[in-house]
Amino acid sequence: MKFQRGLSLNGMVLIGVALGMVALLAMKAVPPWIEYGNALKAIKGTAGDNSLKDATVAQVRAAYGRRADMDDVKSMPPADIEITKEGGELVITFAYSKKVPLFGNASLVFDFEGSSAK
Repeated sequence: MKFQRGLSLNGMVLIGVALGMVALLAMKAVPPWIEYGNALKAIKGTAGDNSLKDATVAQVRAAYGRRADMDDVKSMPPADIEITKEGGELVITFAYSKKVPLFGNASLVFDFEGSSAK
């Protein structure tokens, strides 16, 4: 006697719901990480710019603002970056939180921080 094998309708529905929840989580969680990567790239690019070695804080913020606009960084405005000099090198640090609503009253909260120091 052969046994039937396969997936029942209930099994397919449960798998579909699970895959839908994973897809929702991925669609909501990936954009903040991409924006963090773009912010980090803009920070490192600004700190590595040789023309800004003797620049004022306002000039460094403006240079970061231009790079952030090109990379579409909205969560990290130029006013929120910290600019210091360590050993003659320009060091830019930042930290921010991003709250991403999922559904109902459930949200994801990401705490990002980064620095141009190597």
